[in-house]
Amino acid sequence: MSVTVARLSAGFPNVIGAIDCTHIAIKAPPGPNEGDFVNRKGVHSINVQMVCDSMCHITNVEAKWPGSVHDSRIFRESELCTLFERGAYDGILLGDRGYACRQYFLTPFPDPNPGPQTRYNAALARTRARIEMTFGQLKGRFQCLKGLRVAPDRACDIIVACAVLHNIATIRKERIPVVEVQPVDDLQPVHLDQPSGRAARDRIVQHNFAY
Repeated sequence: MSVTVARLSAGFPNVIGAIDCTHIAIKAPPGPNEGDFVNRKGVHSINVQMVCDSMCHITNVEAKWPGSVHDSRIFRESELCTLFERGAYDGILLGDRGYACRQYFLTPFPDPNPGPQTRYNAALARTRARIEMTFGQLKGRFQCLKGLRVAPDRACDIIVACAVLHNIATIRKERIPVVEVQPVDDLQPVHLDQPSGRAARDRIVQHNFAY
């Protein structure tokens, strides 16, 4: 699935998607790579990267990585990252502190100063909440995603199929399931922000949140 431009709101400028990863539990696979699928909570899983728009429509999904792989690596090695690096999209992604800040991929200030930086972080959090809501809707619609008892490659196929069906349900405005509150992620923050990313973040703060 590829990114389509559908801008988010919540007071944040020029955002074309909110991005994050979510873990889909699977049964322990046999073989020497079993340990690769154990995530930091000790559960066997697939770590799935998704991007959504303001309508909780999934515009990009990457379902192929075992649970031990960090979110930032999944993005860094994705086709989506390659396309953004080539300038294929006019806009930015919003992510959490589990990602490096880049010119096209903005993340929160780790220790915001009062005023503009704090307002920026608040706007980012409100906008990025859409991806957490999307995860909740997806797992609410498809209870199988709470634990897939199939081989990893089959699990990845099922996850992508569920994302497609979720989009169809969203387009048809079908009933939205009750969304469970997602637990706070304890992912370790990334400290390898790119200089161009920090500069882009500073410009946005100055132009949009210095009031």
